[in-house]
Amino acid sequence: MKRLFIPLFLLSACSLAEAEITVLECARLVDVERGRLLENQQILVEDNRIAAVGTGVDAPDDSNRIQLDTCLPGLMDMHVHLSGQMSRNGYIKRFQNNAADAALLANHYANITLQAGFTTVRNLGDSYNVTVSLRDAISSGVATGPRIFTAAKTIATTGGHGDPTNGFRKDLMGDPGPLDGVVNNADDARQAVRQRYKDGADMIKITATGGVLSLAKSGQNPQFMTDELDAVVQAANDYGMTVAAHAHGTEGMKRAVSAGVTSIEHGTFMDDEVIKLMKERGTYYVPTISAGRFVAEKAEEDDYFPAVVRPKAASVGPQIDETFKMAYGRGVTIAFGTDAGVSPHGTNALEFVYMVEGGMPEMEAIQSSTMTAARLIGMEDQLGSISKGKFADIVAVNGNPLEDISLLSDISFVMKDGKVYKQP
Repeated sequence: MKRLFIPLFLLSACSLAEAEITVLECARLVDVERGRLLENQQILVEDNRIAAVGTGVDAPDDSNRIQLDTCLPGLMDMHVHLSGQMSRNGYIKRFQNNAADAALLANHYANITLQAGFTTVRNLGDSYNVTVSLRDAISSGVATGPRIFTAAKTIATTGGHGDPTNGFRKDLMGDPGPLDGVVNNADDARQAVRQRYKDGADMIKITATGGVLSLAKSGQNPQFMTDELDAVVQAANDYGMTVAAHAHGTEGMKRAVSAGVTSIEHGTFMDDEVIKLMKERGTYYVPTISAGRFVAEKAEEDDYFPAVVRPKAASVGPQIDETFKMAYGRGVTIAFGTDAGVSPHGTNALEFVYMVEGGMPEMEAIQSSTMTAARLIGMEDQLGSISKGKFADIVAVNGNPLEDISLLSDISFVMKDGKVYKQP
């Protein structure tokens, strides 16, 4: 029998490739699975996974040890738009920015989001499908940012919220179709879903009703027929994708929930019938209070929004707060989401403050951004808690966020996939 000869330089390379071991020494740890706060906990991280959690975990003497105050699972925002950010001149930028500009902005805002403690996001609509490439660049280590689940280009209807030519001068409008995410019948809807799959999207985003920021009069009217919604959901399910539905108005929400969408985004004017349907169907609610408050504030500034947008922004913002209180009180499943990109990137954690002000206890608010969010994206076995075997997505703050939820706006430590991106 031949003996296997391994050169010494290869043995050295093998030893260098051994698992990197880090021990996080946490004065407190938020156990989101059991809804409790633990003291003096250690988290053993090997490469990109959590290997053990407890008091006095067994680790080599030469392990990298980091002292932290309160440790939490990596936070997740289920509604962001990384490829841009609302500003006073935001509408004209659509005619000035190129695809490269959108890509560079997305990279910049992704890093800001990660530094804020959000290690996973759903990107619900972008320009030029740039977050598909950004997702892959982050996964391969070329770029820095959160783990991205992207819908790429939103699917809308002609003239509806999400039509990329809405509000354009007539000779610039053209006739966008399914390739551009604009549909007018069930066949178009199926084609648009399949195109998003071809483009590399992880999921589907539709605009089931009018929107606040589109250059159109109504922010509430239903914009998909029931057969179109059925076609979207069926095609998405066939391709292993979920469907998120932007919806402000009641009728559009009822149609979307009945068709089987996975989540309702904003849900501004939901009523008792919508809530009953959502609970029956297990539909998630992503409130985006941050965006509502931001647009309501900016609606008071002269010339910040176009004239057709301003009254919509003024009415929708305050209503989202009231809807959140009602939905939480009625037991709707709520997943954390901000609509960052409307509200400023990096301020995502303000949503926790607004949720607690709306009656949700601090622990439940944190769970909405961890365990519930992980279930929404189908990653509950890999993300959402500090548990053995899950990805090492861990953040920390100084102080106890269960006593002061605003502390989550000042993240002191960020680890994603076992790599430290920020530390005291």
